[in-house]
Amino acid sequence: MTRRSAALAVVLALGGLAALGCGGALPGPPTNLPVPQNSTKIGPGDVFEVSVVGEKDFSKDYRVNPDGTIDFPYIDRLTVTGEEPQQVARLIQEALVSKKILSNPQVSVAVKSYSQKRVRVIGQVTKPDSYSWNEGLTLVDAISRAGWFSGLADTHHVILTRHTNDGKIVRVVVDVDAMAEGTQADVLLQAGDTIKVEQRVL
Repeated sequence: MTRRSAALAVVLALGGLAALGCGGALPGPPTNLPVPQNSTKIGPGDVFEVSVVGEKDFSKDYRVNPDGTIDFPYIDRLTVTGEEPQQVARLIQEALVSKKILSNPQVSVAVKSYSQKRVRVIGQVTKPDSYSWNEGLTLVDAISRAGWFSGLADTHHVILTRHTNDGKIVRVVVDVDAMAEGTQADVLLQAGDTIKVEQRVL
């Protein structure tokens, strides 16, 4: 190997290490923040989308009645409260087969909103309120639903409060600007979380 080719090899190796560093995992949430513990069981008032392959009449949104049922075409009422989405899909599939409506339906269920599962966004946002939690909801998503920050918001020090299953309350400070810019990992939310956006020091 010549001196020139050896030098080039060193440059390429260093460049490869730099690329690995840039492509590494983003910094995650504070280590003392408990992992979200969410139940995805369906209850009264929840809204979910049913998709039945090739059947437009069945594929639409359904809201769970106060008694825990839904009104499904050709099946009448079907009790879904307390069931996971995949279990509801199986109930619909079995009912369609047992009533000889379809022979081998392919059914999927995706929850759009949980009536009783909510997160609160308060403080310096455009529309402070409680918002419906859904599976996969992140902190940035929730602030977006609240109309994003007001002009007085301290976007680098947002307080997230979470209740754990053993009754503890955990509060952490997160930098939402870094999350929105993609330099820090977003935080998955748990139903019952409160996001408080403080006013920045003027």
